[in-house]
Amino acid sequence: MTIDHGVARSAYRHGEFPDDHGRFGEFGGRYVPEGLMAALMELDEAYSLARIDPGFIGEVEELLRERVGRPTLFHQVPRFAELLAVPGVRVYLKREDMAHTGAHKINNALGQVLLAKRMGKSRIIAETGAGQHGVAVATVCSMLGLACVIYMGADDMRRQASNVVRMNMVGAEVRAVHTGNRRLKDAISESVRDWVSNVDTTYYVFGTAAGPAPYPKMVRDFQTVIGIEARAQILKSEGRLPDYVMACVGGGSNAIGLFHSFADDPEVGLIGVEAAGRGLDTGEHAATLAAGSPGEMDGTYSYLLQDEDGQIRRTHSIAAGLDYPGVGPELSYLKDTGRVTYQAASDAVALRAMQTLSISEGIIPALESAHAIGYLMEMAENGDLPGDSVVIVGLSGRGDKDLAIAAQRLSRAERI
Repeated sequence: MTIDHGVARSAYRHGEFPDDHGRFGEFGGRYVPEGLMAALMELDEAYSLARIDPGFIGEVEELLRERVGRPTLFHQVPRFAELLAVPGVRVYLKREDMAHTGAHKINNALGQVLLAKRMGKSRIIAETGAGQHGVAVATVCSMLGLACVIYMGADDMRRQASNVVRMNMVGAEVRAVHTGNRRLKDAISESVRDWVSNVDTTYYVFGTAAGPAPYPKMVRDFQTVIGIEARAQILKSEGRLPDYVMACVGGGSNAIGLFHSFADDPEVGLIGVEAAGRGLDTGEHAATLAAGSPGEMDGTYSYLLQDEDGQIRRTHSIAAGLDYPGVGPELSYLKDTGRVTYQAASDAVALRAMQTLSISEGIIPALESAHAIGYLMEMAENGDLPGDSVVIVGLSGRGDKDLAIAAQRLSRAERI
C-alpha cells in the first residue's frame, strides 16, 4: 500500500481551519510585539507558497523517507493487550519512537528547516523542553549545513542531560535559560528575544502546534504525516477505522498530528491525555485542557493554566515534554467543540505504564507517551473500554532519555 506523505492535504473537510486570521474558532491569532509582526507575515507568505509547491513537498517527502525512516512502524502489542483483561481488545502502536532521533519531532523540524533554507535564512534557533525537538532541529541543521542555537531551561537540561550531549555532538550550541521556572516556557521566551534581535538572518523553529500564526497550522501540517500513515495502516490491518485514537498532550504537535486524519470520522473516539503530575487536586500538574481556562500566552489565544489574576501558574510533570502551562489553539478548539476528550494521568500512572509496556513487549516508551498508555490501562480497569475495541496509541518517542529519572523514581518506590 502506498502511504501518502502529503504536506498540503490536511484541512478539515468541514471547513478551512485556521481562517485567514490564523484562528480556530476563537482560538489562535497573533499576540506578539510589533517587532515580530513583519517576520510572522514573511513566514506566513513563504509557507503559503511552499505548501502548494510540488518541488518543496517532494523534497520533504523524499527526506522523510530517506533520512527519517518513514513510514514508521505500526503494529499490535498482544501481550500488553492481554494484560488489559478486556475480551477481544486489540491495541496498535504508531511507533514515532522509531523515527530518526527517536521521536515525532523530526517531522516538523525537517519541514521548517527546509522552509528556512528556502527563505534564505542562515541561522536557526529553537526552544526545547524534553530535548527531543532540540535534538531533531540540531540534527536537521547538521544535515543541511546551517548554524544552530538551542535554548533550554536549566532544570530541563539537568533532567534531560543525555539530550544535551546529543545536541552538542551534532554541532548545536545549547544555551541554558536560568530565568523564571527554568523550563520550556522560559526557553520559548529567550528564543523570541533572540529572534527579535536577529530577524533578518535567523529563523525560529517553533516545536509544537502552538504560538502565533502561522506556527499552529504549519506544525500541524508537518506532523499530519503521523495520522495519514496510521489511517492507511489500520485500514490495511483491520479493514476498518479504530474505535479509539489516543495520544499524550503537552503543547500538542504529536496529538494533532495523529488526530487530524480521524477528526472527520465521528465513530472514532479521540482521547488526549495530559499530565496530572502529583494530582489535579494538588495544583502540581500540567493538565491545561482539563483544569485551565482560555487566555493569551506565547503569542496565541488558547487554554492555559493561570490564576484569578491571569498570571501563569507553575507546572509539574515527570515528563519534561508535557511540563508546559499552555496548549495549541487547534486542540483548544477541539475541546470546546467536544470532538476530542481530554483526560489526565499522574506521574505514578505514567511510570507504571512505562514499566508495563517495557516488560510485556520489550518497548521502552518516553514518559510523555507513557501517559497515554497509562490512561488506557486505567480505562480498562475502570470498565470503560468495551470488548473487541480497536485502539491506536501514539508512541511519540522512545524512553532512552528518561531512564535515569525512571530508575531513580522506581528505586525510591521499592524502598518505600
